[in-house]
Amino acid sequence: MTSKKWAIKRITVNLAAVEAEKLERYCARTGRPATDVIRELIRNLEED
Repeated sequence: MTSKKWAIKRITVNLAAVEAEKLERYCARTGRPATDVIRELIRNLEED
């Protein structure tokens, strides 16, 4: 079994209050942590 090493980079994101509230509501509704939601959004970004 191969072990994957994850390089972790911590970032800080400044959100407007309305954006933070929208993220919080989505996370509460889906039961998912914000970290997972943000990672999924980044993975789905189109690349050039």
